[in-house]
Amino acid sequence: MSQLTKSAELFEKAKKFIPGGVNSPVRAFKSVGGTPVYMAKGSGAYLTDVDGNTYLDYVGSWGPFILGSMHPRITAALEYTLKNIGTSFGTPIEMEIEIAELLCKIVPSLEMVRMVNSGTEATMSAVRLARGYTGRDKIIKFEGCYHGHGDSFLIKAGSGALTLGAPDSPGVTKGTAMDTLNATYNDIDSVKLLVGENKGQIAAIIIEPVAGNTGVIPAKPGFLAALRELCTQEGIVLIFDEVMCGFRVALGGAQSLYGVTPDLTTMGKIIGGGLPVGAFGGKREIMERVAPLGDVYQAGTLSGNPLALTAGLETLKILIDENPYPELERKAVILETGFSDNLKKLGLNYVQNRVGSMSCLFFTDTPVVDYSTAITADTKKHGKYFHSMLDQGIYLAPSQFEAMFISFMHTDEDLEKTIKANYNALVASGK
Repeated sequence: MSQLTKSAELFEKAKKFIPGGVNSPVRAFKSVGGTPVYMAKGSGAYLTDVDGNTYLDYVGSWGPFILGSMHPRITAALEYTLKNIGTSFGTPIEMEIEIAELLCKIVPSLEMVRMVNSGTEATMSAVRLARGYTGRDKIIKFEGCYHGHGDSFLIKAGSGALTLGAPDSPGVTKGTAMDTLNATYNDIDSVKLLVGENKGQIAAIIIEPVAGNTGVIPAKPGFLAALRELCTQEGIVLIFDEVMCGFRVALGGAQSLYGVTPDLTTMGKIIGGGLPVGAFGGKREIMERVAPLGDVYQAGTLSGNPLALTAGLETLKILIDENPYPELERKAVILETGFSDNLKKLGLNYVQNRVGSMSCLFFTDTPVVDYSTAITADTKKHGKYFHSMLDQGIYLAPSQFEAMFISFMHTDEDLEKTIKANYNALVASGK
């Protein structure tokens, strides 16, 4: 693999004009060290950087590319929209109805849905709606779960906040922080304790049903059902943040996989097909409180724009038409088994967590079930592992606490290459 000469030059230039040289913190490679890689092109399961190096892509734009990059049907649909419809009008368009109807058909909890421009917008709006609906102020989230960069969520957050070791952000007011209570993921007693201490004050409980921003942590059997029962008893709005796992672990999201129906669901990533998009929706009686029908205000100039809806709608149609999920599961098992075999050969007890085509290799021998167990991982060893994989042409998320995403476009040969690289990288990272 050639040196990252041009990437290094671009990064130095970027730091003069962009905070930290990046437009999203984890891209800066701070937790793994070295120079961020500037990509020039993506196609299928591959990325090519500005220095001409080619990589197998297991980031997939942080999840959206379940069908790989530059899928021909999605590209053709975008070209048609660009040439024949336009980019944005700021008016209602028929496509909004089509995607809303389709989402309500395939996601169990949705009776009405509102399109927005990002996952952060979706979660912020859902929490505001829950507060307006219940007349209560406080919310419960879970340590290490990341729900975007809204003020209410930057309290013991995951994703980039956890990667940088700064989960609490300056700029979040004390009042906001006081209204955000943190429970322990997979521990229903910790939730019940908070609800009991704040009786009648909890508007919502928001959770990633598959936590994907502390690595990958699945909910334990019965945990989500217990949350559902508690919320029903206490009049609390249960919000599933499926921005990452929605349409990734199953067509109907984690809620269809686990058979638990939330009151509200937030979505993003895959429903934009690689373009900026988000959505929130749920029970009709709650969603009818959203302006202009109701009194909870939410708006967005580019919400429901033709380009984003085109990419999202075409992605959903392909997922329905081709049902890639059994094949994704087969590929994910191959990779998981290959990694496990490598660990056994080397006498390592590192933990692998996986749900569908989302997975994470934790550099710890402690079973990872929540935030406190996730942070037992050795991030220095992970950094060495990351760079060894990168040198072998495997592009992973530059953080121990992010997911690895398999796409439909990864071939068996790609997986075998990745398994061999994994062995070499485990050796390079040291025991």
